[in-house]
Amino acid sequence: MMVLSEVIKELELEVVSDRGAMDVEVTGGYVSDLLSHVMGKAKSGQVWITMQGHQNIVAVASLIGLAAVVVADGIEAEEKAIQKAQDQEVILCKTNLPVYEIAGRLYQLGIKGA
Repeated sequence: MMVLSEVIKELELEVVSDRGAMDVEVTGGYVSDLLSHVMGKAKSGQVWITMQGHQNIVAVASLIGLAAVVVADGIEAEEKAIQKAQDQEVILCKTNLPVYEIAGRLYQLGIKGA
């Protein structure tokens, strides 16, 4: 397994909210844009990849205890989302890569799904 800071470095993610634990072990990955699916199926310690940039992604990540949220495809997280991530100590990252590619790269690092 890898810790979050290593995953961020390997995937060349841009961290937009860094208040949170960077030394947590990443236990898997999850991809969805449907918040109810994430709440029902994602697991603590996973990295969630989405194209959503609103503040509700932070609430979901905090509720579940996700290692990080990655906003993909060049989508910019809203300022309210970034502030909420800082307040709730949720690591929030972004990438210009499409969801499919960033998920594939996460998988290549040996980080599987649930």
